[in-house]
Formats: sequence, C-alpha cells, structure tokens
Amino acid sequence: MTIEWWHWTVGGIALVLLELAIPAFFVIWFGFGALLLSVVLLAMPSLSLTAQILLWLAASIAMAILWFRVFKPSAHKTLIGTAAGDVIGEAGLLVSSVAPFQRGKVRFQRPILGAEEWACTAETEIAAGDRVKVVSVEGSFVKVIKA
Repeated sequence: MTIEWWHWTVGGIALVLLELAIPAFFVIWFGFGALLLSVVLLAMPSLSLTAQILLWLAASIAMAILWFRVFKPSAHKTLIGTAAGDVIGEAGLLVSSVAPFQRGKVRFQRPILGAEEWACTAETEIAAGDRVKVVSVEGSFVKVIKA
C-alpha cells in the first residue's frame, strides 16, 4: 500500500480537529504539517514513505518552533505563573481611591499574574487617578505606594 496525498489530507484534518478535543495548541502543528505534505505530494507524487515522514516531522517541528519562538512572543504577554517578586515595582493607575484599612483598585497596562485589575491596599491615603507602584503581593491583593 502506498501513501497518497489524500491520506495526508485526511490525517492532517483529523489532527487539526483533535486539537479541539485536546486544547494543548501543539497537535495542530502536526496537522498543518500533514496538510503541507499533502500539497507537496500533489507536486511530487514519487516521494518515498521515509522522505514523506521526515518531511512531515520537519515541517511540523518547524511550524511549532516558528509559532512558539517568533510569533507568540509578540502576542499580548501576561505574567501568569511568575513569582510574586517579579511583580514588585510594576506601575499602575489607581482606579478607585485607597486608604489605610480600606481596599482600592489598581489597573495595570499589561496583565500581571493573570489580571489587569487588582484589589490593592496602601499604608497611606492615595486618590483615584494617581500612579502607584507595587511593593508586595499579599494573597489576592497587592500592596501599593504612590509612584
């Protein structure tokens, strides 16, 4: 039995659809590699099975590397999963005023630890609209000082 172009097309579509069931955003590149190989086989139908598999693996890995190294870093970056110490020093804008023993809200330009807006506390009173800087992360809120 020889592997023809449509075998790779069916396999590629199956792998792309499998990505819907396994949202790892990795299986899709092997599906796209198979679809690319089906196009190559239309142009060069005499490729051996070994060459087909090697080309499929090379194309899939190259697309995954391109995505994770080149295109994805330019997407909107968050600091999910970073240590709290990496957040210290981040500047934000106070959305609602904060006073000792009262919580306010601070908004950051980019999400920190997965959210753009955080509940915050401060040792002194700070008015809404002022720029603040994070000095620590304390549970589900951040402690800020006036910047």
